Amino acid sequence: MTEAKNYIEANKERFVNELFDLLRIPSISAQSEHRPDMQRCAEFLAAALVEAGADRAEVMPTAGNPVVYAEKIVDPSARTVLVYGHYDVMPVDPREEWHTDPFEPVIENGRIRGRGADDDKGQLWMHAKAFEAMCATGTLPCNVKFMLEGEEEIGSEHLYDFCREHRQLLAADIILVSDTSMISMDTPSITCGLRGLAYMEVEVTGPDKDLHSGLFGGAVANPANVLARLVAGLIDRDGRVTIPGFYDDVRELTPAEREAFNRAPFDAEAYKRSLSIGDVEGEAGYTTLERTGVRPSLDVNGIWGGYIGEGTKTVIPSKASAKISMRLVPNQDYRKISELFEKHFRAVAPASVKVEVRALHGGMPYVAPTDMPAYKAAEKAIEETFGKKPLPFYSGGSIPVISGFESILGIKSLLMGFGLAEDAIHSPNESYGLDQFYRGLETIPLFYKYFAEAE
Repeated sequence: MTEAKNYIEANKERFVNELFDLLRIPSISAQSEHRPDMQRCAEFLAAALVEAGADRAEVMPTAGNPVVYAEKIVDPSARTVLVYGHYDVMPVDPREEWHTDPFEPVIENGRIRGRGADDDKGQLWMHAKAFEAMCATGTLPCNVKFMLEGEEEIGSEHLYDFCREHRQLLAADIILVSDTSMISMDTPSITCGLRGLAYMEVEVTGPDKDLHSGLFGGAVANPANVLARLVAGLIDRDGRVTIPGFYDDVRELTPAEREAFNRAPFDAEAYKRSLSIGDVEGEAGYTTLERTGVRPSLDVNGIWGGYIGEGTKTVIPSKASAKISMRLVPNQDYRKISELFEKHFRAVAPASVKVEVRALHGGMPYVAPTDMPAYKAAEKAIEETFGKKPLPFYSGGSIPVISGFESILGIKSLLMGFGLAEDAIHSPNESYGLDQFYRGLETIPLFYKYFAEAE
């Protein structure tokens, strides 16, 4: 792969400039006003893949945002890699915490800063440009297909049907995904497990209108007070979720498994400094690595109600709401957990209010075998570019559709990501290190080489 490596070196500045054009498109799937930007972003990527060497690339409609599909078949008898990524990005709120315009990318201290720089535009762009390098130098050893969606950040609702409708088109030997992270640049890793997700929204309603807090305070249930009490009660003093049945299907690790899991390097003091926190917190009896990798969790992602504008307005709000996510581990089914959550929330709500509970989206946990040829190929490729063998790593994050790929398409996914914790994905000032981008570009062609050669 020397030719591809040389091509990348000669063109890497152009690759970054092109990535900037992609990052400038505000493809926020959660906000309906950006629907035209979703289409524009999909068309940008389809054109880029044709220019990179794809035999065909098209923007394929779904009931939601379109899917970009592209392919290059070098030999029908060769192995086929299906590259998955997503071009939608998270909202930028709170906007005032960004140091720069989130959709006008810049390079600061060796890092590309902008929304989507890592998640997932920067990482999917590595694949597009590594593909270009192999096509341009005649070194592409596998058939390649691309499936880039625009709804990952809102649950990939329409990608499941897309996969069912296009099983034959998407046939492949492995799905290659770079939408995950590594432990560090000094300790490379391959994600072999993802937590599942159950995402809920709750609404608590009291009086039929906002009330004067002086005339009615102390006599009428305040939905904001009630919601705060209900939400606080979802976690006990030991950091355990209080929903009955929540842990029923969780498999406890053996002492030997826990010891092996905690061999991954982790500096608790550096972790706290990086987040500006005084101490860590979570389920009692488990390490931070275990809490974020192999234990389930529950978190409030947003909570609102009443007057939050400038100055004062003394009211008891009529309604208060919250969005709550639960990260799940193998054997937990997001559909069952969603039902348990709803049953519990309704049961603990007082008669003084009405509650509505909605399941917004979810997905199953995923575990990738470390003995499959694709994993071994990635292991060799990363060891060559990083100078050390990568560790298997269980991520606390979720990509709900990954387990769907296996159930619908019958294909395993390899999660070879190059993100780092400091990239601040989903947060203000998201960034992606140039060294991560370039190391990924160098590693991807080697993966293809070793995967093509694997027995």
